Amino acid sequence: MQLESNPSQISGSQTDTGHPGSDVESFKKALLDNLYYARGQGEVTASPGDIYLALALTIRNELMRNWRKTIEEYSRTQPKFVYYLSAEYLPGRQITQNILYTGLGDLARRALSEMGYDLDELIQLEPEPALGNGGLGRLAACFLDSMATLDIPCIGYGIHYQFGIFQQSFRDGWQVESPDDWLYYGNPWEFPQPDNRVTVGFGGHTEHYYDEQGRFRVRWIPAETVLGEPRHIPVPGYRTGTVNMLRLWSARASKEFDFQLFDVGDYSRAAEQKISSENISKVLYPNDSTMQGRELRLKQEYFFVACSLRDIIRRFLVFSSDWREFPDKAVIQLNDTHPVVVIPELMRLLVDEYLLDWDTAWEITSRTFAYTCHTLMPEALEKWQVMLFERLLPRHLEIIYEINARFLDQVRKRFPGEPYRVARMSLIEEGSERRIRMAYLAAVGCFSINGVARLHSDLLKQSVLRDFYEMWPEKFNNKTNGISPRRFIRLANPRLSQLITDSIGDGWLTDLEQLRKLEDCIDRDDFRQAWRQVKQQNKEDLAAYIEKVLDIQVDPNSMFDIMVKRLHEYKRQVLKVLHIVTLYNRLKNNTSLDITPRTFVFGAKAAPGYHTAKLIIKLINDVGRTINNDPDVNQVIKVAFLPNFNVTLGERIYPAADLSEQISLAGKEASGTGNMKFVLNGAVTIGTLDGANIEILERVGPENFFLCGLKTPEVFALKSRGYNPYHEYEKNLELKAVIDLIASGHFSSGDSQLFRPLVDSLLHKDEYMLLADYASYIAAQEEAGRAYRDRERWTRMSILNTARSGYFSSDRTILQYNKEIWKAPRIPIPDSSSK
Repeated sequence: MQLESNPSQISGSQTDTGHPGSDVESFKKALLDNLYYARGQGEVTASPGDIYLALALTIRNELMRNWRKTIEEYSRTQPKFVYYLSAEYLPGRQITQNILYTGLGDLARRALSEMGYDLDELIQLEPEPALGNGGLGRLAACFLDSMATLDIPCIGYGIHYQFGIFQQSFRDGWQVESPDDWLYYGNPWEFPQPDNRVTVGFGGHTEHYYDEQGRFRVRWIPAETVLGEPRHIPVPGYRTGTVNMLRLWSARASKEFDFQLFDVGDYSRAAEQKISSENISKVLYPNDSTMQGRELRLKQEYFFVACSLRDIIRRFLVFSSDWREFPDKAVIQLNDTHPVVVIPELMRLLVDEYLLDWDTAWEITSRTFAYTCHTLMPEALEKWQVMLFERLLPRHLEIIYEINARFLDQVRKRFPGEPYRVARMSLIEEGSERRIRMAYLAAVGCFSINGVARLHSDLLKQSVLRDFYEMWPEKFNNKTNGISPRRFIRLANPRLSQLITDSIGDGWLTDLEQLRKLEDCIDRDDFRQAWRQVKQQNKEDLAAYIEKVLDIQVDPNSMFDIMVKRLHEYKRQVLKVLHIVTLYNRLKNNTSLDITPRTFVFGAKAAPGYHTAKLIIKLINDVGRTINNDPDVNQVIKVAFLPNFNVTLGERIYPAADLSEQISLAGKEASGTGNMKFVLNGAVTIGTLDGANIEILERVGPENFFLCGLKTPEVFALKSRGYNPYHEYEKNLELKAVIDLIASGHFSSGDSQLFRPLVDSLLHKDEYMLLADYASYIAAQEEAGRAYRDRERWTRMSILNTARSGYFSSDRTILQYNKEIWKAPRIPIPDSSSK
């Protein structure tokens, strides 16, 4: 079985006429028209950037044919819409997906070639939209893709961050953050809509009064206002004409410039309001270690939901004035706790502005919202200071107090004689600093509460939201996360995608369970050889990239042992480091030791204010520097920490992975989606029984998964008995030698204090129980090393991981959401593009 050495990410066939999909000349004419009329450049004077932008506009124009049909059909049928509110989106490069979905890949490549340009080189000019940080944002993007592919009417809402999270680089092993100026040359995929600006208030005070009918009313008088300007980005579906929309809000000043101040020479204050207002959409997740940072973050969250809700209501009122119909026309899915302030905002609008009575408004509100919880970490379940709400959102605080009072009356009736339960369930956490429990507000105000993996959903019911589960068991459900196969195998791994399609047809791209058919191919020698060839070519590509970026040569024949994910202590990147140092010690003690050669690849960003995570990055880089420069070991093991991990880098890494590291402490990871991306691309997992790992293990089979670590009940039991990490350190001599070597300064140029905070935390606290899981993890790694040496066994394991990964499609997840929560109709749209 022969494979292309480097097939393109994007290709397609063309059958239509009369538009850019007709033939090469038509496509070239459309591209040149965009170059002339949109860029103001001729073919001779254009830069590669001009050509890229003209190409993007040509593809976008093709998408808009279907978008127009979609809007017209939605206007005709007036269906129930899913409104998806998320503080993050990580869509990845749009040009590759949009070319694939329009089927214009072949035409674009040929037309550009005739003009002297290479399509793949132009694609590299597109910056990745910096609209998210990690799995939460990528999941949201996968969900929007699946909703469009499944013809579900949907609008995603978020913030149009100017700089996103940050660009990561390393200096002397330390993380360095710089602005991610992804909008420097503009974004050709978006449409600004200044005519639909929304006014958002902050601060001020409330006024209580009685209306003409003698009814008690409240009026909020904000101290300041900000404008929200929407920009929408088309979200096409695959093999359908549906094009939904992602609508992002930029903050604008209501008064951009004070001419009087400028005229008297006070230039800074003249633009003060503009700067203050636009800070709201400047960056994702401002550092909240200061009061100013917390205030900006709360402003950001309220700004985004206030704008979005106004837009949703505007759309509703076009077709109806009967508020009782609102929950039948709109379901609003809250992606984690960031948008939860939308619940009191809807109550404010209904009661204060549309003059509904409280009970009617609450009945509408509690039928409209659904909540997805994405964490088990207490610090991630937002709790806002009451004093901050009082200053920024005084009317919302009053509404939350009223919701809480009425809710606690329900609790007392349901559970009489249980005052401690009432205190536990209150939306207000009492203490030296009173706080609003936003996850509890979501539990009260939403009709559905779901976790994102079976274990996670069970733990929500058993611990985090146990009281609410006991009160409303019918609200709780599980929706195990999924990923888009179009993005994470068709685009990320075109070689493997082609091999699969050649073997079982291409129906798997919209029905991922069809990958099961690959099991029928597993006994064919030519298929297994082709599978190995694909993996080897992907590894060679990644090795070349590592050398280009890091100037480190790695062996593509070694096992690629990969850990890429957000940097957090519970994800236990340090446990991976302990394994690497264990191998380092073994090789230093016996340079002829026969172990499986490995290349360890890391990718992770640490939040700017998370100092421990940044120290872990320094440790990984310093251990890597020592190993990579030591001739005693560097022919057997190498370490590569690739900077600025994002979707685009992930698309390089997932296809090349042999071993996927998923080693969070059991009971801490909500789900994970990186684990699914690796499995889909044929990597074998080494992992704990945490998050979606459990469901991966069940589907791929224990013989195709390297299990390690304590189970969740064992974690709880050990902690309740009194876990002593120092005892683990003393009883395991190999572990002791590893920790002592780190503590000695061996990896930090003799500075024994640099990593002392990490060492002390391990020995005296070890909150995430790395030392308790160390021996089990090392044993599983040894088993993985032995399996990798058996080429045929490893190939079969790899094939079966892909073949049995069909459950983890975001299409399956979205179908479950829609059937069990949203109940929105599916509205097929005829496809008028070139596919």
